Amino acid sequence: MFVNQPELTTDLAIGNGRVAIVFEYDGASFRGWQYQKSGIATVEKALNLAVARVANHPVELVCAGRTDAGVHASYQVVHFETPSVRSLRSWVMGINTALPRSVCAHWAGNVDEDFHARFSAVFRRYRYLIYNHPVRPGIMRAQVSWQFRPLDHSIMNDAAQALIGEHDFSAFRAAGCQARTPNRKLQAIAVTRHDDFLVIDVQANAFLHHMVRNIAGALMAVGTGERPAHWIHEILQQRDRRLAGVTAPPDGLYLVDVGYPASFGLPLSRPGPGFARPWFEN
Repeated sequence: MFVNQPELTTDLAIGNGRVAIVFEYDGASFRGWQYQKSGIATVEKALNLAVARVANHPVELVCAGRTDAGVHASYQVVHFETPSVRSLRSWVMGINTALPRSVCAHWAGNVDEDFHARFSAVFRRYRYLIYNHPVRPGIMRAQVSWQFRPLDHSIMNDAAQALIGEHDFSAFRAAGCQARTPNRKLQAIAVTRHDDFLVIDVQANAFLHHMVRNIAGALMAVGTGERPAHWIHEILQQRDRRLAGVTAPPDGLYLVDVGYPASFGLPLSRPGPGFARPWFEN
């Protein structure tokens, strides 16, 4: 799954300090990442219970980036503090035994005290997968978005390049977004096709609430011909969410990478999701 990942059979003791975990999840059965007092199913609740069971004490997880209901992750990161010491295999396999099948830990390791899953990240990378076919998907209905009208991925890709750089992304920000500033630095974006599947691949220093889904919705309006390519630049400049079209559904959205300085020693991501990796290796 990941590059430079140690074998679980290695006799490596981990714990007694700050520990990081790299894991993946299918978000279809969860109401997002963040723990809810109502007790509904969230990824944080499931992982917290599993880690606490292996650590043998309550834990407080700090996440690289919260995801919404229905959104997936092939590379997500948390850190927590523990006085417990376990082998690498005991952490990973023990946590997975206590998790629902839709969540899976892949790596655990000690990190420096100055490592922070959220604030140490230098970039996040998302992929939005679209099944572009006249007939809706059955098997992957919760793993991809669906657009029945033909999409021109080349036009979408060209239009998307207007978003690269540091901008005020208010036009692509959810009304309830709590970020202190709408400014973000979008480092790369590309729209590619493999047969009936399109992938919007986007990387930035950080993202606003619903930012990727709002970008996806706008780009699909361009791809169907409903809007011209220059419309993306225009709505970016207008900074008005009401002008930017619909929010794309969560089903096709994946957090696929979180980048940290190499000195922290986290395994490198091979961006997923797994079923798309044979088509999009980079």
